Amino acid sequence: MKVNIPHHTTRNKARKKVDRLLVELTDSMGSIISDLDQYWEDDVLVFSFRAKGLKARGTLEVTEDEIILDGKLPLMAMPFESRIRSAIEREAHSLFKMA
Repeated sequence: MKVNIPHHTTRNKARKKVDRLLVELTDSMGSIISDLDQYWEDDVLVFSFRAKGLKARGTLEVTEDEIILDGKLPLMAMPFESRIRSAIEREAHSLFKMA
């Protein structure tokens, strides 16, 4: 699943917003998410986690103009891909809405 979201800011500010969102999501979804592993390689966040026992992994790249989320969903989550994509797009557009 690939999602591209324009961020309307600098690369550095976009990355800081992503970092803040990750902390918020970890705090608010700690009961659902386990085995979280995340690290930055330059401007690419590499992540993996389990949610309700299902493993997900992928990357999130911060470019000059957009955030590119490229995630691998488990086979059992594929029927929910459109709902997952919509939720990600809603959250990302809210986070990076134009001022």
